Amino acid sequence: MGSLLFLLGVLQLLAAARAAYKQWIPNTNFETASNWDKERVPCASDVIHFEKNKVLSVFVGSPHVVTEMFLPLNGELLLAPGAGFAAFDGSWDSGCGSGTVLRFADAEQRSWFDPALWQDVSPAGGQEPAGRIFSVDEERVPCQYDDVIFQPETSFRVNLDSSQPVIRLRSISLMGQELSSAEAWAEYLGGPLAPRQFHGNGTLQVTGARCPHSSGCACGNTQDGHRICASLLGAAGCPALPCQSPLRPLGHCCGVCGAVVTLDFTPDFDLQKYQDRVVQAWLSLPKYEGVQMAISKVHSAQTFLGLLPRGSVPVIQIVLVDGGAGEQAGTAAQQLATDLVGDIAQHGAALGISSSRMEVATGSTLGGHAGGRAARRIAAGTVLGLLSGLLVLGGILFLYRKGKLRPCPLRLHRLRDQAEDAASPEPVSDKGFDNPMFDVEPLDAGSVEEAPQELAPQAPPMFYLNPLYDPSETET
Repeated sequence: MGSLLFLLGVLQLLAAARAAYKQWIPNTNFETASNWDKERVPCASDVIHFEKNKVLSVFVGSPHVVTEMFLPLNGELLLAPGAGFAAFDGSWDSGCGSGTVLRFADAEQRSWFDPALWQDVSPAGGQEPAGRIFSVDEERVPCQYDDVIFQPETSFRVNLDSSQPVIRLRSISLMGQELSSAEAWAEYLGGPLAPRQFHGNGTLQVTGARCPHSSGCACGNTQDGHRICASLLGAAGCPALPCQSPLRPLGHCCGVCGAVVTLDFTPDFDLQKYQDRVVQAWLSLPKYEGVQMAISKVHSAQTFLGLLPRGSVPVIQIVLVDGGAGEQAGTAAQQLATDLVGDIAQHGAALGISSSRMEVATGSTLGGHAGGRAARRIAAGTVLGLLSGLLVLGGILFLYRKGKLRPCPLRLHRLRDQAEDAASPEPVSDKGFDNPMFDVEPLDAGSVEEAPQELAPQAPPMFYLNPLYDPSETET
């Protein structure tokens, strides 16, 4: 019983840690027609040109007769058993006329981070059939726990320019030999072949390590995402989509119509088991025939108050797309996403899923994505308003403490006096009080009329009430 449990545990670990196998497609073989500017293999009467300033490693798999051949200054011709070259003397009909000049294509521009140059294969080296599972663009090139295969009896030259300090792999197969340890890889790099096969500022590192988590591991190509998208899209850019508000999955170069479901997981979550569950329970149904799924662990950026970045957290991202057109674009994917979220609500704890979120973009409605974006815009505006108010209050407090700002005293009693004066105006005849320190006989009406015009008052006289003066004292 104990042995059986141990075996099951080992099988479960191997299933969870299963790496993807990715094979490099292009080669620099002499017999590959696409390597020549005339799109054909050289004929006996042709003249062959290899660029003299390009480093080449060309595999020759069969014997060839040529009229003339110009070789590079630095490179190699790898000859298979029985392969070689002979000079054509024109004594027989070559079957290709008078011949022409054929130039070998420049292989130095073939980038490691070009998804079009890789394909998923089985461990035996056979190409995986196109099915219901696809990969986001950053995962279409080798990830840090993948096995890389360069086909036997082929030559190649790969540009390793990268923004990463090292490009990590689990293993790499070259000329039919698998290298899965740092020591074996270091020995190969010290040999004569590696400098002609790999160039650029990047460095490959073979670790031999598998992903240690049942929940999967992030691919690790985020730093070179811009290189992946530039190689994949070129100058054409992203295509137009029928949905009104396309989704942009993490690790993908362009938007998609469909749905993105994000899962928060616990240590009990098993990525491979959950993928198998979705394929068997839903993707196999006739109503979801056109739906494809990409599922992997990614790192989602976190922010403080929706504005300030504060690192990232690992989540499981499920991308669902379908082949719908027009208003039907993304609707089948939306229905599948709804089914998955409903299943998680019932069985999430048993599956190791703590929560889920869904975003949708279809051809008929804005879906949850647009609503989510509107809500995020409102939240961001609210937060910005609060922060602005706090900054203003903080600035006022700072100036006050520095003595740069003093509150203005409010003369409320003056305002109150003015209000009372407006409510009950005093008689115009009131001339105030007599000042005992200054005794002047009041002018009568006649004297006012006889006074010079320039001495006439220019404004109504102003009178003040003296609170220290009692009129009754002067009367006595």
